[in-house]
Amino acid sequence: MSHIALITLVVRDYDEAIAFYTGALGFELVEDTDRGQGSRWVVVRPRGTGSGTGLLLARAAGAEQEASVGAQTGGRVGFFLHTGDFAGDRARMLAAGVRFLEEPRHEPYGTVAVFEDLYGNRWDLLQPA
Repeated sequence: MSHIALITLVVRDYDEAIAFYTGALGFELVEDTDRGQGSRWVVVRPRGTGSGTGLLLARAAGAEQEASVGAQTGGRVGFFLHTGDFAGDRARMLAAGVRFLEEPRHEPYGTVAVFEDLYGNRWDLLQPA
């Protein structure tokens, strides 16, 4: 096994999730295939990562899945977005309405700040040292 290909992220709505991840975060839409009966196979990933790990955006089906939207990691940071331009990417994300929960901090491993996606899932924006 060479790498993790996809991670499922349960979302409320396909189109609002695509708009956030491609617009606010600058990801690319890799696939959006109709699977019938309102189901779609939607994959996004950070631009320029080739065949790197992507997010499978899966619309919640039923009350149990709907309850997990935004809380898939129990309130912890569950996703880590690496960047080579922390200041530039943070500024672009702020201009797009992304909510950061803290000011940038400098740690031995790099510059980092926690932000939330449109559902409240917590992410680290991280420029490794």
